[in-house]
Amino acid sequence: MFVRKMTPSQSSLFGEIDDLQDLTFIERPIRRSLKTAEEIDKLTVDEDLNDIERAVYLLSSGEDIQRASVIINLPILVRQNPAETFRRVVPKVREVLHVAGADMQLAAAGSFLTVLQDDIVLIQTHTHSILQIVLLNLDHRDTVVSSAWLETLLSAIDALPKETIRQEILSPLLSKHQLSQSIPARLASCRILGKVVGKFESSIVKKDLLPLIRSLCQDVEYEVRACMCRQLENITRGIGLDHTKGEVLPELVELAQDEASTVRLAAFDTIINLLEMFDSDDRTCVIFPLVKAFCEKCFKGDEAVLASLSFQYGKLCHGLSESFTDEQHLWFLEFYKKLCCLGLQHENGHCESQPYPLELENKYALVRRNCAYNFPAIVLFADPNHFLSELYRTFSSLCHDPEISVRRTAAGGFHEVVKLLGPNVHYIHKELITLLQDDSLEVLDALLNNLQETLELATSRGEGAGPESKQVNIQDLVPALVAAEQKAASSLHWRVHEKLLQCYSCLPRVISGDQIYFRFFQRMFSIITTNNVLPVQREAVRTLCVFLRYNRKQEQRQEIMSKIKQDLAQGRSYWNRLRFLDLCDITIDLFSKSYFCKHFLIPALELVSDPVANVRYKLCYMLPKLRSTIRPTEKHLLQQLEFCVRKLLCREKDKDVVVTLRKTVLELDKMDITEPELLERQQSEAKLAGDKQSEKKQRESKSGLSGSKGMSGTLSGASSSSSSGKEMRRAKLARSRSLSGHPTTPKMTNSDKTLKLKDSGSCPGSGKSPMLPLNDDNLRPHHFNVASSISSTPSSSSMPVLIRSNTSSSVDHRSNGNKDTQSRKLSVQRKSNSFGMQSGRE
Repeated sequence: MFVRKMTPSQSSLFGEIDDLQDLTFIERPIRRSLKTAEEIDKLTVDEDLNDIERAVYLLSSGEDIQRASVIINLPILVRQNPAETFRRVVPKVREVLHVAGADMQLAAAGSFLTVLQDDIVLIQTHTHSILQIVLLNLDHRDTVVSSAWLETLLSAIDALPKETIRQEILSPLLSKHQLSQSIPARLASCRILGKVVGKFESSIVKKDLLPLIRSLCQDVEYEVRACMCRQLENITRGIGLDHTKGEVLPELVELAQDEASTVRLAAFDTIINLLEMFDSDDRTCVIFPLVKAFCEKCFKGDEAVLASLSFQYGKLCHGLSESFTDEQHLWFLEFYKKLCCLGLQHENGHCESQPYPLELENKYALVRRNCAYNFPAIVLFADPNHFLSELYRTFSSLCHDPEISVRRTAAGGFHEVVKLLGPNVHYIHKELITLLQDDSLEVLDALLNNLQETLELATSRGEGAGPESKQVNIQDLVPALVAAEQKAASSLHWRVHEKLLQCYSCLPRVISGDQIYFRFFQRMFSIITTNNVLPVQREAVRTLCVFLRYNRKQEQRQEIMSKIKQDLAQGRSYWNRLRFLDLCDITIDLFSKSYFCKHFLIPALELVSDPVANVRYKLCYMLPKLRSTIRPTEKHLLQQLEFCVRKLLCREKDKDVVVTLRKTVLELDKMDITEPELLERQQSEAKLAGDKQSEKKQRESKSGLSGSKGMSGTLSGASSSSSSGKEMRRAKLARSRSLSGHPTTPKMTNSDKTLKLKDSGSCPGSGKSPMLPLNDDNLRPHHFNVASSISSTPSSSSMPVLIRSNTSSSVDHRSNGNKDTQSRKLSVQRKSNSFGMQSGRE
C-alpha cells in the first residue's frame, strides 16, 4: 500500500490521507452489503397472482416494506376492484395496523383519507368499515399517530353525507361518558363537535350537541376547556344569531373569567372573532366591561396573554368602535399608548429599555411589535385628523424603539400611515428620515418594500404645512436616500442594495432633474463600473436609463451620453461593455426607436470587433432586437447592421458565438422576409384602392381608355414589386445557406445574375415587366447592398471574402442596370408615341 511506503515525516504531513483511507475501509462493508438469497426468496412473489391476491399475500406474510407498499397503493386497489378490496384487503389492513409502527400508521391514515375524499366508496358498508378503522386508531398511544388519524377524520367529514356522520361519528361520541375518556379523547371530541356542527340544522345542534358542548366547556382539565372554547366560533355560526345570546354568550363570559390564562386567552380570541354576531346592546353592556377587565388584568401581570391581546387590539377597537361612547373610546386609546411604551422609559425624548429579566424583556418587545403592527388600525380608530395631538408621540416612539423588530414592523406599515394622513403627511417626515438612516438594514429592507409609494405620496401631499414645506422635506430627503444607498452598498446584503436601486426609479416623480443629476448620476456610474454584484449592476443600469429618460436639459443629456459611450461602450473592462449592451436592451423599451438608433445603435454595433468573446456573444444575441429598431428607410443603418453580421460570419472563431450567430442570422432572415411582404401588401392594397377610385372618376368622365391603361400600369408595378420581393427572399436564403460550412462561397454567381438580367431584358415590355428593380436602391436587398461601406475602405484585401465577392457582383449589376435603363427608356418612348397616336385618332 502507498501508506506503508511513506516515511514518518511524510505520514505526519499526510495524516489526513490516512484518515480518509480509514473511512474508505469503514464504508466498504456498507457498499458490499447486498441482499442474501434467503432475503431475496422472502421478497419474491408469485407472478401469477392478481393484484388482490398479491396484496393479501403481502399483508399476511410479507415484510414491513411490502406491507407499507400495499397500504400506500390501497386507493388504486379500491378504484380497480372495490368489492374484493373491501372484502379481502381492508380486513387484513385492519389486522396489520394493530402491530404496525408509526410510519405504517401514518401511511394508512393518508390512504384512507384519499379513499374517503375521492368518491370511490360507493357502498355504505365500505364507509362503515373505513370509519371503524379511523375511530379505532384515534386512541393510539403515539400522539403523532393519533393526531394524524384525527386530521383524517376531520378532513373526511367534509366529504361524508349527513346521515353517515350521524350514525358513524356522532352516535359513538354521544354515547360515551366524557369524563371516563382520556384527555386526548376529550380533546378530539371538542374538535369533532366543532367540525360537524355546520352539517346539521340549528335545532338538532341545540337539542343533541349543546349539552355535550356545555359539559366540555366545564371540564376539569383546562386544556379541554380551552379547546372547546376555540370551537365556540364554529358552533355559534352553526346555530345562528337567534341562539347565540342565550346559549353561547354566557359560556364565553364564564370562560373569559377562568382561572387559567390559556382559557381566558381562548375566550378573548373567540369574542373578537364573533364581534359581528353580537348586537349593539351586548357590545356595550357585556363585551366592553368584559374586555376592559381582561385588559386590566393582563396589564398587571399576565404577560403571556398580553402578547395575544396586543396582536388582536386593532381588530378589537375596529369591531367595537361603533358602539363606544366617547369615554370608552378614550379609554381604549390610552390603553394602547400604554402598551406601546411597555418596558420603556423616556429620558430627554429618547426611548430606553428598562432593566428587566431577559424573558420578560422579550415579551415586552413582542407587545410593542404587535402595537406597531396595529398602528394603522389605531390611526383609523382615533381619526387621522387628531393624529398630531393623539398619536404622533406614540408613533415616534415606535420608530425610535431600541428593539430592531419594533422599528422594522413600524417601517413595514409606514406607507399605510402615509395613506391615512393624506394632506397631513408632513407630520411624520422626520420619522421617514429616521427610518431611512436606521443603523439596521432590516429596518431599511422593510421600508423599501413600499418606498416608492411612500415617497410619491409624501412629496405630492406634503404641502399641507405651508408653501415651503415640500422643498424643505426634499432637502432633507435627498441626503437620507444617499446615505441609505451607501450603507446598503457597504454591507454584504446585496439584495437590499438592489431593492433600493429599484426604488430610485421613482425619483424623477419626486425630486427635480438637477437634484438627480448632481446627486445620483455619478453614483450610478460608480456602481456600474465598480460593484461586483451583477444584479446590482444591472439595476443601476436600469435606474440610469430612467434618470436619462426624464432628464429635460439638453446639456446634461449630452454629457450623460458622452459618459456612457466613454465609460461603458468604450470602457477598458469588458464587464463595462457588457453593461452597455444591457443598457441598450433597456433603452429600446424606454426610449423611442429613432432616439435609440441615433445615440446607441452604432456604438453597439462597433462591439463586433470586441476582443472578448462574451461581448460578441451578447451582441449576437441582441442583433434581432437591434434590427427591430431600424426603419426600412434608414438604409445606412441597415448597411451597418449587415456589415456587422458579415464580419461576424467571416471572422468569428469562438464556438459558442458561432452557434448563437447561426440562430441569429436565421431570425434576421425571417424578419427581412416578412417585412417586404408586409410592405408589398400594404402598397398593393393602397394602389388598388386608389385605382378603384380613379376608375370610378374616369367612368363618370367617360374616359375608359385611360382607366384601362392605369390598371395595366398598376399591375406592372405590382409585378415588379413582387419580383423584387422574391429576389430579396432569395438573397436572405442564400445568406442562411452560407452558414452550412462554406461561408465564403456565394450561392449565386455573377454570371447567373447577368444571365437573368439579359433574359429579362429580352422580354417584350408590353406583356411582362422586366427585372429592372435590381438596380433600384429602394427594392434592392439591403443586406447585400454594402458598396457604399466598402468604397470607403482603403483596400479590398482587408475586407471579408463575402464582401469582396459581392463588390464584383455589384459592378455587374451596374452594367446590366445601364442596359436595362436604356431598354426602359425606349419602352417609355414607344408608349408615349402610341398614346399620342391614339389621342390624335380620338
